[in-house]
Amino acid sequence: MSLYGDDVSELREGPRRSPYLPAVVVGLIVAVSAGLFAGSYTYAITDPAPSEVPVAVVGDHDAFVAALECRLDTTLELHAYADFPQAVDAVETQRVFAVIREGDGDGVHLDTASAAGASVAELLTEAARPAARSAGVDLTVGDLKPLSPGDPRGLALFYVSIAAVIVGFLGAVQLGVQAASLRPGERIAFTAGYAALGGLAITAAVDWVLDAVRLPFLPSWGTLALTMFASGMVFTMFNTLVGRWAILPTWVLMVMLGNPSSGGAVSWPLLPSLLGTIGRWLIPGACVNAQHTAVYFPGHLHPQPYLVLTAWATLSTAIFWHYRHHHPGGRD
Repeated sequence: MSLYGDDVSELREGPRRSPYLPAVVVGLIVAVSAGLFAGSYTYAITDPAPSEVPVAVVGDHDAFVAALECRLDTTLELHAYADFPQAVDAVETQRVFAVIREGDGDGVHLDTASAAGASVAELLTEAARPAARSAGVDLTVGDLKPLSPGDPRGLALFYVSIAAVIVGFLGAVQLGVQAASLRPGERIAFTAGYAALGGLAITAAVDWVLDAVRLPFLPSWGTLALTMFASGMVFTMFNTLVGRWAILPTWVLMVMLGNPSSGGAVSWPLLPSLLGTIGRWLIPGACVNAQHTAVYFPGHLHPQPYLVLTAWATLSTAIFWHYRHHHPGGRD
């Protein structure tokens, strides 16, 4: 046996990759992701600026509106209505976020809708008082759609959506690790199973146990289950397409981009225009919108968020099924 046998063997096999290289790559990715994660939330939430806030106006209140726009440093999207009931209907259908109408005497009455957007209602209320003084009119403020007493900041539905989205794709991650031998059909079935149970658990915890928000059972359960399933299948799709790096595009799509733009922490009129536009077409934003409407505006449900969730679930499942033979799991 040659004294240099091991060295010769290594030369024949070629240089070995350092065992530290994957750890270095992961460390760099984690560091960059942490910065982008914090930056995405900071960009969306810190010092929100109003942009095209839809407001209903009943009567002629040009002086107050001009002063209010000056205080907000923006131009309001005004919708004129003949009477107050029509303006209230616009609030119910979520076409406007507030109503400006005649108050006592020559005063002005501002009706906000905290349930339509707590951050918008707070911003309008804070700006309206100095605007009224500047316009020389008396101001009365009311709230047409107050938030649930157990959720005074209006963040419960946002946290509910975060739970459904993150646990939804983490469940798929664990299926890939702990149940790698599942066949494609079995993987889809188990994803649907934990999504149904997870949606039920979230509904029970928030409503039945904590009594934070009264969730309409079937719409909320169905929305949360569909959100978890869609989120899980998106990871499964990426796992099929890019293998072990699937967590990266999933995290970017769901957490870095989806959650800050969902309208849950900051209402969409206060988000940067790009985030406010794309947020409604991503899974977190669709979940927030569907839950928000079901809880506070049950008589005016919109199909758009449900169609968005269904489209994500269907598309990701179809892509996974088409390329199922490339998925790292499964068995013969």
